[in-house]
Amino acid sequence: MKHLLAVTALATGILASLPGLAQDKTVVSFLHKFPEPENMAYFDAAVAEFEAANPTIDIVMEAVADEPYKDKIRVLMASDQVPDIYFSWSGEFGRKFAREGRTLDLTEALKGPEWQGRFAAASLEPFQFEGKQFGIPVNVDSKYMIYNKAIFEKHGLSVPTTFAEFIALNDALLAAGEVPIAYGNQAPWAATHYIGDLFAKMVPDEVRQADYQLLAPADQLYTHPGYVEALALYKSFGDKGYFNSGANAISHQQARGAFIAGRSAMVYLELVEFYMLADTPVAEQGWGFFPLPPMEGAAGRNDLLTGAPDGFLISAKTEHPEEALAFLNFLTSPEQAAKYVSTTGMTSAVIGSVTEETTTPETLAGLKALEDAAGMALWLDTDMDTASANVILAAGQGLLSGDETPEAVMEKVRAAAKETLAQR
Repeated sequence: MKHLLAVTALATGILASLPGLAQDKTVVSFLHKFPEPENMAYFDAAVAEFEAANPTIDIVMEAVADEPYKDKIRVLMASDQVPDIYFSWSGEFGRKFAREGRTLDLTEALKGPEWQGRFAAASLEPFQFEGKQFGIPVNVDSKYMIYNKAIFEKHGLSVPTTFAEFIALNDALLAAGEVPIAYGNQAPWAATHYIGDLFAKMVPDEVRQADYQLLAPADQLYTHPGYVEALALYKSFGDKGYFNSGANAISHQQARGAFIAGRSAMVYLELVEFYMLADTPVAEQGWGFFPLPPMEGAAGRNDLLTGAPDGFLISAKTEHPEEALAFLNFLTSPEQAAKYVSTTGMTSAVIGSVTEETTTPETLAGLKALEDAAGMALWLDTDMDTASANVILAAGQGLLSGDETPEAVMEKVRAAAKETLAQR
């Protein structure tokens, strides 16, 4: 494929140099969900560099923020106006596109020598369906509880190693007059990061995966008691006051800011947010991190770290598969991956791109913890079937406000899952 592109580029260049024979550019549409200034600084530069090296290819890029992206890509899919290259979360969010035949099969292409050794198996696997590679990972992420070392030292507290110790830690912080956890639950996804981790801990892994992918019989879907128990545990965090008051009205960014200012002892952050703590008041006080600890006696996997890779897919209907793949090859090259990390603060999925030269020591340590984990519990709202995930997304606030009960939420999840299964 690389040789085909080279020959095509040479031929196009010769034709373009002849009077009256200039060729139109090949237009490749590219849609992603990284419109933030630091992310666009990278993508704008990368597109310009690729186009300069490939003058016959025009990358037409559009960026839409996280939540609006979910709506936009569904509309584009429904209207059959799928971009040549488009972003996808891993897990069921991407699997459904592969299941519906919306993705180009990249299995053979990624066997090319230029791709070998570029990605870890753990970042490729979430973009596989029925043994085929339908996506290319661009970054990896995981979730950690961040803590203020000065507050912990002030009260003689230490990092918990079990979930029981984590509960005791929150109780001790409350008794000391501290806000244990800064929490902004205004956006629906925030609750799913807690709930997804608890589901993974409290529901047997094979049962959970069968439920998420609707592989279980309809009358057995989401019937394990661990689901209700997990929702009840999440709700108890609000009831006991572990979270700041008014969490449903506060954004995640505001909660992060409260932690940075020293107004809480902990905050639940993603690895890709670590760089945001540099040169802040909490950096002067000192901060550390730990994953939500294992739960003794729980029925699920307690060696999983919540998180996932993100990636890019190529439309099965693209008229320019070689050019689209060439652009993704460029974006995930070691050179571009290093620029991606240093410019955006994100953790690239490309092996060797996150180094002391490209990121902070804390991010390196977080990535090491991710690599050492036995596996990952993917983001709940992208790993669950869409209808069931939408119920959890809608219930995250209601559980804290008292408008929803764990039992009622799971009853809605079962109904949504059964309806989706019946439509397949």
